[in-house]
Amino acid sequence: MLVAVWALPVRGADLVDDVQKKYESLVGFTADFNQNLKNSSSGEGEKRTGTIAFKKPSLVRWETEEPEKELLLVGKDVVWDYFEDDQEAYRYPVEEIISSKTMLKFLTGKANLREDFHVFDEPDSAAGGLFRLKLVPKEPEPGLVMAHVWVDPATHLIMRIAIQDFYANTNDLILKNLKVDPKLSDSLFVFSLPKGVTVHDNTGLDGRTLTQ
Repeated sequence: MLVAVWALPVRGADLVDDVQKKYESLVGFTADFNQNLKNSSSGEGEKRTGTIAFKKPSLVRWETEEPEKELLLVGKDVVWDYFEDDQEAYRYPVEEIISSKTMLKFLTGKANLREDFHVFDEPDSAAGGLFRLKLVPKEPEPGLVMAHVWVDPATHLIMRIAIQDFYANTNDLILKNLKVDPKLSDSLFVFSLPKGVTVHDNTGLDGRTLTQ
């Protein structure tokens, strides 16, 4: 079978390299977000709003305010996912979360656009000046078979990310009020376990280091 390989137009090719350089130089950022999740089989969707803070090398604070409060904290050693209304918290290894091809990998700049993906230029007249690129993973996995990113050509920052998984479910994240390299304390990414919260541990630490 012959496979045709199409080169990117000059603008798109240059933009990929500019985006990569931008995220390599970033110290961190904060942003508000609107997120739209859609289940392909049921057709049901969910809209979420909240805030995101990122600090290199891989610290993330992702707070969902609506429709229910959820706090995802990627710390130095472990990841916490806390659901306030349910009074439950889940703990995972950092490497398991960051190394997978998820939304977090894009936000933390650990997704190498040129090395990890086949990149295609897809002009979008409704993008409000943003430049859209289609990303097809060179090594697809169930959680990501295709993605689109919308880049601000003036700042080389990704302002929107849409991911599709193997089942055609979609996760569309739009960033607003993005601020680059703010001063963020490491304490912002440390989880203090509230009293009475049930912990579901998936790290194998057997209850140790619960406040990290």
